[in-house]
Amino acid sequence: MPKKIDIEFIHNFFQAYCISCKSICRELRMPQTAFDILMFLANNPEHNTAKSIVELRGLKANLVSVNVERLVQEGYLYRRDFPGDRRKTVLLCTPKAQPVIDKGRELQRGFLEDIFQDVSEASRENFYGVMEAVERNVNRIMKGSE
Repeated sequence: MPKKIDIEFIHNFFQAYCISCKSICRELRMPQTAFDILMFLANNPEHNTAKSIVELRGLKANLVSVNVERLVQEGYLYRRDFPGDRRKTVLLCTPKAQPVIDKGRELQRGFLEDIFQDVSEASRENFYGVMEAVERNVNRIMKGSE
């Protein structure tokens, strides 16, 4: 029987990431949720709506709404009408956000190095290959259910 992955793994993974983000959020005087939204938009520009943030990042809609408004008011984001659908709004990072994004990406690279500490390059490549195969299988299953 394959080794069971503990249900707490994903929770602990995100907790470790939040712990890693504490110093940058404190430095920027930015709540973790606002930082997460900004980094999500910077790293996933094709998913640039509040609905995408809620669905893909798993944040609560009211927290996304409040923090997007804060980021807009502070000049880190701006809203643009979605072409062809006036009910949707696209969220885009402003030039003011770039230093935060740069620091955030540096933090994320460091976090990856920390979690892969003592893992060989070959094992990392194998891990990424397995994750790509699992992703293909998940997508196949989801397409089959439509």
